[in-house]
Amino acid sequence: MNTFIRATEIWLPAPDQPLLVCGGGWYGEARQFGSISRSMCFGLGEGLPGRAWDEGRPIVLRQLEGTYFMRAVAARAAGIACAVAMPVFTEGRLGAVVVFFCGGDSADRGAIELWRNDPRVATDMTLVDGCYGTAAQAFESLSRETYLPRGSGLPGLAWQRGAAVLIDDLGNARRFVRAEDAAAAGVQRGLALPCTSLGHESYVMTFLSAAESPVARRIESWVAGDGATPERHFGHCEVLGPLPGGEALAAGSTIGRVFASGVPALSLRADGEPGELGASAARAGLGAVLAMPVIGDEGVREVAVLYF
Repeated sequence: MNTFIRATEIWLPAPDQPLLVCGGGWYGEARQFGSISRSMCFGLGEGLPGRAWDEGRPIVLRQLEGTYFMRAVAARAAGIACAVAMPVFTEGRLGAVVVFFCGGDSADRGAIELWRNDPRVATDMTLVDGCYGTAAQAFESLSRETYLPRGSGLPGLAWQRGAAVLIDDLGNARRFVRAEDAAAAGVQRGLALPCTSLGHESYVMTFLSAAESPVARRIESWVAGDGATPERHFGHCEVLGPLPGGEALAAGSTIGRVFASGVPALSLRADGEPGELGASAARAGLGAVLAMPVIGDEGVREVAVLYF
């Protein structure tokens, strides 16, 4: 199963100099692109990771060639059409920049959208930009005309709650204001994540999946339970279907490291995760696992996870 996200990587601040260095990456079939990427580093304002760091906000690059993106030739050879960078800040300090690379095949129906509210200008959340599969471009036109009050629609719900939101059936969901157009575009499932930034604006990133090209092969949210052990809040696997909430997280997992550190982490062996988490990943044939913190006023409040 091909995913709309073709590759993802984490860039971490170097401990002794003002640079971002590669903290891990999953590159799928884009092996040459991955080899080039792992050898690179970025200063403040350099390339896509450095630009997100410098501007202190998420960035969408829907076209890589002819821009400040420094790996455009290798990306084109790998079939990568666009990219999204999501910086993670805690108390004003950069913890990492997560970058997602998306394809542009004619069969792609998925999308990644970036939404923003600037309280100095408006009370609604509006689309900044997005990466859209060719078959989802009609859905893009509607998104650009949509204004979402706090608590309205998928981005508005994540904005209101300050937490990840999953809607399984967008075409029939009353809370999704673009339901009819989502169904027409073949977009079935949506995940929204609040993003950190250094400015006054609020940002939400939405990951929209279709059956033919889901954004990821599995989506989860883990939250701190009543005790010290995190529990799964929600989840959906393209192979196994809906995942039960309330499952306790085994010690030593990639997800647990993110809860402890507040820094995104990636493992290329999802089936090597401890306990039922790894066993379930093995049953579904999952490869890489990317865990990202959702930061609140008191630190990590949730960890959102994508499997590939």
